[in-house]
Amino acid sequence: MVALTQGARVWRPWAGVTASCAARTVGQSQIGDILLVTVRDNNIDQALKFLKKKMQREGIFREMKLRSAYEKPSERKVREKAEAIRRARKLARKTAIREGLIAAPKPKTPAPGQRKPAFAQQ
Repeated sequence: MVALTQGARVWRPWAGVTASCAARTVGQSQIGDILLVTVRDNNIDQALKFLKKKMQREGIFREMKLRSAYEKPSERKVREKAEAIRRARKLARKTAIREGLIAAPKPKTPAPGQRKPAFAQQ
């Protein structure tokens, strides 16, 4: 469940989450866990931006997209197997980079007129 708090008031955009949906796990957390976002200085736009970012990190949008239509068990197995292969390849690639077996990828340079990402600015 998601909640935006403003002082004592709480705004819950998805208050009607069903029990079957709440029991499903996504990554390390459950969908039933509450994501709290504090509204500061009545700035709802900033709070919604932060909420969207949190939901993206938790995988809620991906879960909603997967649940929008029925997925056959055979399709689910194929998808989960492909996800596991991708995770294993990513882990092996990161381990190889860390151990110096392969070169790290070159950092992407922004296009002309675009600013650098916040983590790259120093």
